Amino acid sequence: MIRIALVSVAAFALAGSALAQREAEVIDGIAAIVNNDVVTISQVRELIGVRERSLREMYRGQELEDKLKEMRLSAINDLVDRQLILQEFKKLQEKGASIPEYVLDDRLKAVIREEFGGDRAAFVRTLHAQGFTVTRFKEIERDKIVIQAMRQSKVDNNFVISPVQIQKYYDKNKNSYATPEQVKLRMIVIREGSSGDVPDVGSKKELAEEIRQKVATGAEFVRMAQMYSEDDSTQQGGGDWGWIERNTLNEKLTNVAFSLRPGEVSPVLDIDNTYYILTVDAKRSANVKPIGEVRDEIEKNLIQQERTKAQRRWLETLRQKAYVKIMS
Repeated sequence: MIRIALVSVAAFALAGSALAQREAEVIDGIAAIVNNDVVTISQVRELIGVRERSLREMYRGQELEDKLKEMRLSAINDLVDRQLILQEFKKLQEKGASIPEYVLDDRLKAVIREEFGGDRAAFVRTLHAQGFTVTRFKEIERDKIVIQAMRQSKVDNNFVISPVQIQKYYDKNKNSYATPEQVKLRMIVIREGSSGDVPDVGSKKELAEEIRQKVATGAEFVRMAQMYSEDDSTQQGGGDWGWIERNTLNEKLTNVAFSLRPGEVSPVLDIDNTYYILTVDAKRSANVKPIGEVRDEIEKNLIQQERTKAQRRWLETLRQKAYVKIMS
């Protein structure tokens, strides 16, 4: 029977003597007890720090509190799993298992090389600024290596995914392999009153109509866009918007763009004192990739799902044998 309970910090205070040897680690508060080890509140905060700030920007009131509670509980459970794995490795160490020192040294060298350009002094200064020592860094990396190795060792890599499984996954997730209708769009944009001087009423519309007429009688759309378009982001590219979908532009521009045939030029469109001239270079119809094109991708996804399930089953067996309390 799995031994997991939710208890208050006040209730746990009664059991303080049982954890006297962990006093230095739990002085900031206890988030969970995992056999003879603890997960501290500071560990939880370290894990969720960035995500918590994001949630506080997105939500308010009770919704924020619910989201924070859910995220913190998830983080605590992740840390509990981590501690259980490390404890399992300690049992293997008693039988002679170990992480060779050269593995940690190689990891340290890789970090210094890849993230600090080979400057060990800069690496050490950064560690000290964050309150770490090289020894502590290696301990953290050791734990990461242990956890990864233990997870992998408990998963059988000989998963066989049947054609039936692949077909079911494909049928269920067809939308993921769908390509919506698209057009390769170019656009000339002329804005009323965009110049420094106040223009004559209607002058910009007349300019747009003149440009449209030039294109209709043989002028290159790309050249006209480079000369006259006032859309800074696409002007130099000849008004090129690339391949767009129906949700890229506002409704009026979208309806016109997707009604054009390749090579056809739209009339001048007047929207909020801005004039648009559109042309379509090419079109793509909506389609769904055939299963043959995505079979390998689906197989990899299903194998990863099986690996995740196997790891979860292993962690559940560890929890069933463990004493775990998550503090409320």
